[in-house]
Amino acid sequence: MSDIQGIADPQSLQALLADLPRDLLKGRRVLVTGAARGLGLAFARSIATAGGRVVIADVLADLAQDEAAALRGQGFDVQALALDLCDPASIEHCAAESVRLLGGLDGLVNNAAITNSGGKDAHALQIDTWDRVMDVNVRGTWLMGRACRAALAQGGRGAIVNLASDTALWGAPNLLAYAASKGAVIAMTRSLAREWGGDGITVNAVAPGLTLVEATEYVPKARHEKYLEGRALPREQQAADVCGAVLFALSGLSRFVTGQLLAVNGGFVMH
Repeated sequence: MSDIQGIADPQSLQALLADLPRDLLKGRRVLVTGAARGLGLAFARSIATAGGRVVIADVLADLAQDEAAALRGQGFDVQALALDLCDPASIEHCAAESVRLLGGLDGLVNNAAITNSGGKDAHALQIDTWDRVMDVNVRGTWLMGRACRAALAQGGRGAIVNLASDTALWGAPNLLAYAASKGAVIAMTRSLAREWGGDGITVNAVAPGLTLVEATEYVPKARHEKYLEGRALPREQQAADVCGAVLFALSGLSRFVTGQLLAVNGGFVMH
């Protein structure tokens, strides 16, 4: 386990939120998956602060409801839904309910994912672990995009942001299933951008580096140090660092940007 835990900086997110234009996403209706905590919750807060209306969906349904209630208490329009990306019926229900709650859909952030394969080499990795990671990270991203497509096509300004990872860009060892799944998400992003561009839907991917959130608490200290030594910006990455790229991809500023991958990792990987 890493001993670089518990140092995620909430002040960095607060500083970002304080500087956000309040009308950047005014009136935009956005579904964010995996948003009960970590990066997804940071995205949801940023979108709401920028004027968007948000549904946060997560397998951690009770926590999602609590976080949505807290955001509503701050004056934001945020709802929560349960979502199990291993269950196609759950995906369809979540998409339909999001459209009902918001009265339509302008953006989808496919953030939900699992790691599960961390610390195991290719021989130690179990087939059922591989299959579960692919079911959630790849099949779930595909099915959620497909379930939301019709709603996103209304008005011709839909935007999908798929969360990839820079592990797929530098070939992170002992993380095979996760890295492979995120490589598939990058490829899927490009194909869907071409398939759905005629509907006015942009499809882009954001690839964070190792970010200090709950999901990365298992990461060994040596991996953190590798990132610190290799980044052009030599500091730990915070959730706030990734929010700007997601907001850009959801906003009117990026309407002629599609099929692209934006690596947000402090210059650890440059491409």
